Amino acid sequence: MVILFDQFNLPEDIFEIVFATQQQVIVSKLLIRHMKEKGSEIGKTEMSLFATKLHEGELVTTLNTPEFKGKKVKISYNKRQFYDRILTPMKSMGIVDYDLYKKTYKVSERFNKNMMRVGLMWLQELRKPPLDFQVVD
Repeated sequence: MVILFDQFNLPEDIFEIVFATQQQVIVSKLLIRHMKEKGSEIGKTEMSLFATKLHEGELVTTLNTPEFKGKKVKISYNKRQFYDRILTPMKSMGIVDYDLYKKTYKVSERFNKNMMRVGLMWLQELRKPPLDFQVVD
């Protein structure tokens, strides 16, 4: 997954930096909220039930966006796309961990550690001497 952002127009919301579409932002926020409500950890079956509710349009929430402010809205998102575009990227970035033995998903701090590591990698690159490239005519 590639995160692209504009340092001069950095959104206040981390989900808007990580995900490309508003729908992905909404669904990822709902997932994290659901996990936090369950003690920051849910089982594989519960994740599947969450994805099925999304797929069938049975998930009802209140959004903070101006056009839906204060209104209850049914959220619908394809189950396969949920796993491919939301959960898998969250796992690969370290936002969510999956425990193979317990078969549970857990909200993680690894994303923060990885972003700090990326920043350190950049500082190391800044301190390196310039590479010797030769231009061939």
